Amino acid sequence: MNNQKKTGGLPKKILYIAIDIGVVLFSYLVFAWIKPGTKNRFILEYYPSLLVFLGIWIFVSLMISKYNFSKKTRLQDVEIPIIISNFTILSVVSILIYFLDVFYSRMVVFGTVLLSTGIEMLLVYIYHSFEFSTEIETEMSVIGTTPAKEAIPAAKVVSILKPEVPDKPEEKVDATAIASAIVEEVGEEPLAYISRFIDLESARNIFVSTTTRFNIKRLAGDHYYALINLKRINDIQRINKFFETVNSKLPDGGVFIDWAETNALRKKKILNHFPVVLNYIVYSIDFLFRRVFPKMAITQKVYFFLTKGRNRALSRAESLGRLYSCGFEVVDETTIEDHLYFVARKVGKPAFDYNPTYGPVIRLRRLGKNGKEIKVYKMRTMHPYSEYIQGYVFEKYSLQAGGKFKDDFRISTLGRIMRKLWIDELPMLVNLLKGDLKIMGVRPLSKHYFSLYTKELQERRIKHKPGLVPPFYVDLPVTLDEIMASENKYLDAYEKSPLLTDVSYFFKAFYNIIFKHARSK
Repeated sequence: MNNQKKTGGLPKKILYIAIDIGVVLFSYLVFAWIKPGTKNRFILEYYPSLLVFLGIWIFVSLMISKYNFSKKTRLQDVEIPIIISNFTILSVVSILIYFLDVFYSRMVVFGTVLLSTGIEMLLVYIYHSFEFSTEIETEMSVIGTTPAKEAIPAAKVVSILKPEVPDKPEEKVDATAIASAIVEEVGEEPLAYISRFIDLESARNIFVSTTTRFNIKRLAGDHYYALINLKRINDIQRINKFFETVNSKLPDGGVFIDWAETNALRKKKILNHFPVVLNYIVYSIDFLFRRVFPKMAITQKVYFFLTKGRNRALSRAESLGRLYSCGFEVVDETTIEDHLYFVARKVGKPAFDYNPTYGPVIRLRRLGKNGKEIKVYKMRTMHPYSEYIQGYVFEKYSLQAGGKFKDDFRISTLGRIMRKLWIDELPMLVNLLKGDLKIMGVRPLSKHYFSLYTKELQERRIKHKPGLVPPFYVDLPVTLDEIMASENKYLDAYEKSPLLTDVSYFFKAFYNIIFKHARSK
């Protein structure tokens, strides 16, 4: 339903604005009455400030599209813009109060915003209960597919997917109707991208538009070669369970296509959409609500109660990492209209990671002495699920100086700062106390990074306990070959004189870290 439809002779958006003005005026009057000394004279003396306040309220509300909702809008998709808009208004007005002393009473301003927010939430809830459709997520559009009577060979896709050649003609569907439906749902550019990887005429492709795995479970049979979802994964409440269900519907080598709004693309969109200054205020509030609140135990439950997990913030690393953890590998990815589209291929069963790490301190699986797996404690410097895409990053990006990945998008902005200051290494002291590590020694490695080493060095490494401070900080090698040579050199010396070698290496490393500013990147 378009907001410009008439209701009682007025466009709906104007009606919403009028109601909102009434709510703000009511809230303002309530707190002006409560404020001592204002109830008899505030209308005459402070109406200019009130008009400025109303102007800011309407302007910010329009910019954040608070009034743009329809019968098919979910309740949380209406409530969240109200919260973001009203707290943005509060931020703007607070700045004016601080620098210009525009408004008479801080209590009146803060009270007006809080009471108005509460009333708006209540009105929206009542209106939603009577007017909004409640079946938006119980229904799913399935576009242009016909059930196959028997298993059909792999669909024709681009050569990088290496499909099998069909032994007999494959069933066809109306590609024109499918293309039209895709354009209506997501646009022409996504259609062109999807068409590069699948044959739109194949009956073994299933196109859906859903955010619930229940609708994937309801799909008849498991004969599909490709499943394309036209809803973004940000709105899926339990993303991994959704991916796991998709995995169960596809054969080995089956194709899954979907899209996401990443943190970086969301930030870019917000900063470009709003005027300067206001854009950073909106982004700061959005960052706090969508990226901080879901990670903090004290606010996590409130966040998921309000949002049901929809429109959540996802990094590129987390989006792709979740795919890998659920038995897929990424074949291709591209950015279209501020969204990340990806093509994934089923390569195995899901890992069923029931305890993904989101907190500031994480435990990383590393190889210790005798090849035993140990859990190394570190401050989080990478986005969640980054460990699952180490192989993907290695294939996509070359190693840079020091054996790290070049342009590693898994590392967060705060993570880069912590690495430079060595803050991320501090929790490893716990491993030192537990006896998993010693002070000086070869670095504890992941299985993937360990596999890059020569067989001879692998066998030498696991004979010794890894260390908190690696020989890297003594020799400062650049390439992987130089890193392996540095470790062999250390192990040669250590095996001859353990204590003397560790003491000598420790002070050399200390000198390089303090005076040459050697750091992990």
